[in-house]
Amino acid sequence: MTGGFSTPKKDKANKVSAGMLVLTGQILVRGVDTYKAGINVKGLGTLFAACPGKVYFTRKKTSHGKVRTFVNVKPAQKTK
Repeated sequence: MTGGFSTPKKDKANKVSAGMLVLTGQILVRGVDTYKAGINVKGLGTLFAACPGKVYFTRKKTSHGKVRTFVNVKPAQKTK
């Protein structure tokens, strides 16, 4: 970093929004602890899609009373 100043990284954010179509392995969220892996999503710090489909978010309350936001992928329909 130039001049000894530290600047925050700008690549840590939500990479997709609800309703977007994603492919297998595509990064959904990077470096944000407020989102957790849901259905067809894998990873801890970086969440990525486990199958192709459409992204949607759900909010659930934990047993401790905290509300968590989960990133999910609804699988795409297979065409014949």
